[in-house]
Amino acid sequence: MTTNNQQTISKRQLVKAVIIALLISSIVFITAVLPAEFGIDPLGTGNLFGFKRLYQKEKKNIVTNGSMLNFKKIEMSKLGSSLDVPKPIEATNPPPKEQYVQRDDIIKITVLAKKGIEYKVKTLKYAVVKYEWATDHGIVYIDFHGEVAQENPPKNVFYESYTLAYSNNMAGIFTAPFKGKHGWYFRNTTDKDIVITLILKGQYELFN
Repeated sequence: MTTNNQQTISKRQLVKAVIIALLISSIVFITAVLPAEFGIDPLGTGNLFGFKRLYQKEKKNIVTNGSMLNFKKIEMSKLGSSLDVPKPIEATNPPPKEQYVQRDDIIKITVLAKKGIEYKVKTLKYAVVKYEWATDHGIVYIDFHGEVAQENPPKNVFYESYTLAYSNNMAGIFTAPFKGKHGWYFRNTTDKDIVITLILKGQYELFN
């Protein structure tokens, strides 16, 4: 005669086991997974058990790996003309009663590999110009600046920088502080030509 010693699990016991498993998995998710993977620590257990440090370490590594371009730091001393170049008296002239007629343009600018190029427009004092530009690929160095209109400009011309940056895209609204020519110096430090699309809208005139 054979005796069967196998125990059968009742439906009630099975449901109880499933509920316990769900509770355990929920506790593990809240106390460990959320702090470690997403930096979310609702119960403070991530800090208590050190799980949150895993998330912070990973985030730090992403920032480090993303800074592979290693551009040279831009310093304040690079803004505009040197101190020994005086600002022209014409910069203090009053604004005109009327500005140039508003217009809009789309300009394509090719910056050759390892070269730089300037693109400027003419404005009167307090003219407002909206601008947007973007490269077709890559990043360029830019010096957005202006030169005061002078009847007899000296050899060492005064210029005022508004923005120095490395970028592949920029947009803004510019109010001219004086009558003159204002625009961008783009420098391409890569081995391939870069085409910049410049969109302008405002009170300005193009150079012929």
